[in-house]
Parts: sequence; C-alpha cells; structure tokens
Amino acid sequence: LFLLFPFPQQSGLYEYKIFGGLADVPPKLCADVYMDLDFRKEWDQYVKELYEETYDGEKVIYWEVKYPFPLSNRDYVYIRECREMDVDGRKIWVVLAKSVAVPQCPEKPGIIRVKSYKQSLAIESDGKAGCKVYMYYFDNPGGKIPSSLVNWAAKSGVPAFLKDIQKACLNYSKKT
Repeated sequence: LFLLFPFPQQSGLYEYKIFGGLADVPPKLCADVYMDLDFRKEWDQYVKELYEETYDGEKVIYWEVKYPFPLSNRDYVYIRECREMDVDGRKIWVVLAKSVAVPQCPEKPGIIRVKSYKQSLAIESDGKAGCKVYMYYFDNPGGKIPSSLVNWAAKSGVPAFLKDIQKACLNYSKKT
C-alpha cells in the first residue's frame, strides 16, 4: 500500500510525498536496486539513456526518459548520494538527488532538459521481511504540457513505478 500526497507549487505543478511499503523487499536490497543504474536500464521501460560520469571530481548522472508520442523526451542531469545511517539503532538508507547544471553535458536538440528536479528517499525495515519507503519528489518537466496532464502522469506513474521497482528487487535477488 502506497499513499501519494500532492502539495501544490506556485507553478501549478505538484511536489509529492509518498509513504508505503514493499512487503517482501529488505531495505538494503531496495536501496541497492535503486542505486544500480545498469540494472535500472533492464527493468525501467522509460529509460532511453542512463549513465554516470565524473566531471570536475563530481559524479553526475545523465538520464534520458522516454515520453509518449507526440511529446518530446526529457533528460535530467543530477547528482545523488546514498548514505546508510544508524538512527537510535534503526538502519535507514537515505538517497538525496537534485538537478545540476554541468557545462560538459549540454542540452541535446529535440530533448527537453528538466532543470528543476529534487528527490529525497528514505528506506528502512518494516520490522518483518520488507521495508518502508518514504519519498519526496518534485520536477518540472518543462515544455508545453498542461500541468493537469503532468499531475495525472505523476499520480498514475508513481504507483506503477513502485510496482516495477518491487518486481525489479525480486528479480535482482535472483541475479545476485
């Protein structure tokens, strides 16, 4: 069960706070799958291109996302970090990501750059065999997409993504 809470921004777009659980996925496995860019190319049908490069000593991720026709694809250039934390004896995996401007990674013709993206993710044990997931997410996809369509896609896409990542986690454990 996942709950999605939209919070309106002045742009007409929403930032999302998501709370839920993955019953049969241990938290470390969930964090490992989330951080594995090569594996994501295998299970995420919306990935067109995804890789990590180091620019000026900083690891930067480039991610091109397939959008449905007639919309243009979007790409993201962002940094992220994952930390395993111990909070009063509870292990919590925290992932922070945000868009960055990198001159070595210029915009490509025909693809719209998402310049405003931020995400915070926390994963911890549910006390059984699974994990609890907390996510804050915002992006502005740019271009001429009605905000109602963007918000509809987020409301339907987030639950679909969570089902996909749960399936990916179960397949990942078979691979390792």
